[in-house]
Amino acid sequence: MAKNGFRVFDSDMHVMEPVDLWERYIAPEFRSLAPRGVTSENVRDLRIVFPDEKPDETRVGRTPRRGRNYRRNQALYRNDAARGWNGAAQLEAMNREGLDVATLFPSRGLNVLVGPGGGARQSDPRFAAAIARAYNDWLYEFCQADPRRMLGAGMISVYDINDAVEETHRVVDELRFKAVFLRSNFINGTPWHDPYYEPLWDTLERLGIPLGLHQATASSIPQLCKPWFGSPSGLQRAYGQPVGQMFAVGSFLGGGILERHPTVKVAFLEANCSWLPWLLWRLDEAYELEGDLDMSELTMAPSEYFKRQCVASVEPDETPARYTIDFLGSDNLVYSTDYPHGDSRYPHATESFLKLPLSDADKRKILWDNCARFYGVSEGFLAGAAASSRGAQT
Repeated sequence: MAKNGFRVFDSDMHVMEPVDLWERYIAPEFRSLAPRGVTSENVRDLRIVFPDEKPDETRVGRTPRRGRNYRRNQALYRNDAARGWNGAAQLEAMNREGLDVATLFPSRGLNVLVGPGGGARQSDPRFAAAIARAYNDWLYEFCQADPRRMLGAGMISVYDINDAVEETHRVVDELRFKAVFLRSNFINGTPWHDPYYEPLWDTLERLGIPLGLHQATASSIPQLCKPWFGSPSGLQRAYGQPVGQMFAVGSFLGGGILERHPTVKVAFLEANCSWLPWLLWRLDEAYELEGDLDMSELTMAPSEYFKRQCVASVEPDETPARYTIDFLGSDNLVYSTDYPHGDSRYPHATESFLKLPLSDADKRKILWDNCARFYGVSEGFLAGAAASSRGAQT
């Protein structure tokens, strides 16, 4: 497709799941418990209700606030919503934005395994695993609209770590997804560097499948955001996603996960990247001063693990990203449109990114090279995707 001469690989594009996804795809034994999406005049209603919940009190997600951004999104996405957010609409959005390839993450599904306060939602690990499996089955079918251009990121449930391991194997071996994802704020009282998760990190390493850590505005680090700013809140939006990812970075770098698993690849998505220089510097300082006591497992500074194994997504209009490149270089940054979420710059996201004060060499790495490397997608596969995207434009 080549947007202004650049191939474009979106590291973090979203789907809008149908309201009855879990009712249709979940295992029969859980069908009576299946969550359902909420419909309203809001074309992007992300709420989910479970049959055993009181709808006005415990819906996952939040009632939209009807300010200027709400009105913008109502107009922008009305046609996609009218078509059911189907695969054809997704491909048209990719074409409009100039995307050759995109890795797809959920919208409603970002919250389906967490409770209204961001903590544990599922008392039955088997039910949680069935929710994840149903989503993945639906996503596989959705991507068949053009499987060379639309790449799946599989949902996994960590309420029982054996379920997470089993589903990771399935989405790689059977569904051929290119990643799995988790919310970066832990949901079961156990931080990511706890030994409980070691079987999952072993599996990611053995399969060579990357992990995307993702946040969602409404339930990001509720233990901090809600007491300070309430919910919902523009201040919560400003703090929740990047601060939540900062905690996850600490677990993976300072907590020794990447020392123990030197080939696991981790993406920190939908949270900007401009906070990285300060945080990596701060973690390195902590390692220098007290690493012998608190990070004794590490064999190098925390920032070196990030450089070796991690990426973070750049927002299309993130002007301060240039300071991250000054500090870190551009090899660890990937591009994200965040379509069709409320803070996406769609349909002008790629145009906005190309206006950033970055060199063409840095733009090429961020828009294509780094994404392809992170998701382990071969140049031959990508050439086929590019040809498919060109055909879509003719």
